[in-house]
Amino acid sequence: MSLLESIKNKSVKIGVVGLGYVGLPMAVTVAKKGFEVLGFEVSKYAIEHVNAGDNYIGDVEDQDLKDVVSAGKLSATADYSRMKEVNVVLIAVPTPLDLYHQPDTSFIEKSTQSMAPHLNKETLIVLESTTYPGTTREIIVPELEKCGYEVGKTVFVAFSPERVDPGNETYKTHNTPKVVGGITPKCNEIAKLFYESVLDAPVALVSSPEVAEMEKIYENIFRNINIALANEMAVLCDRMGISIWEVIDAAKTKPYGFMAFYPGPGVGGHCIPIDPFYLTWKAREYDFHTRLIELAGEINIAMPEFVV
Repeated sequence: MSLLESIKNKSVKIGVVGLGYVGLPMAVTVAKKGFEVLGFEVSKYAIEHVNAGDNYIGDVEDQDLKDVVSAGKLSATADYSRMKEVNVVLIAVPTPLDLYHQPDTSFIEKSTQSMAPHLNKETLIVLESTTYPGTTREIIVPELEKCGYEVGKTVFVAFSPERVDPGNETYKTHNTPKVVGGITPKCNEIAKLFYESVLDAPVALVSSPEVAEMEKIYENIFRNINIALANEMAVLCDRMGISIWEVIDAAKTKPYGFMAFYPGPGVGGHCIPIDPFYLTWKAREYDFHTRLIELAGEINIAMPEFVV
């Protein structure tokens, strides 16, 4: 049976690498759609809690996790040799910055190296971790090729950025639109079919992983820069004795051309303070200085002192 057919009839088993705030909601979403899911984790705590049906992620409903675990649709392991059981792999591991504000891709590298020797032929591998443009092609593809796989023929590789918004009551993993960028058209076809099978949201295809990787960073840079603008305006309004909150409330009465962003003590969350610096680092390879991104970072970093 082909991979496409096994996705259509839900007989394919899904592997999710990393069961954190991105991976566990996706694993539960996939399991709720009737697929069997095997989670791969290095954390003994996460493995034990998943296998016991005990939730530890805010965006997962406690009962949903209990239900899919008790139904035998979701389990967790640290044993990468069990990759031979799956034919779709979603990688959702951390991509932090190091001390020098450079991307730390070690989690992606180690995960790929651990799973590559155990993969079945005709397996779909999708990276969901937010990262700089080129990561999928430059890190994941070479590791697969070392093990004798031919991308687009024996394995299929794509990038599909996570769009988790912790605490959002409207948009969860299952109903947030997905972007997919495959190495080849066949990779795109298979990845699109998979996500359409597990999500209640549209799936948009782009021409390459690099476009999808850049798209995700652009989303977060957009927010980072607009938050910096709101923060800078807040400082100026404070000095001028003007309420920034009243200014924003007045501005958002305009039905077009304005989107409300609000000031605060810098920027928070898992992504917004970090992701723009992936692009700042990568841009240096192309002799390009991302001035606006770095200036926004400086403004936001200075906000805690102002707020205090």
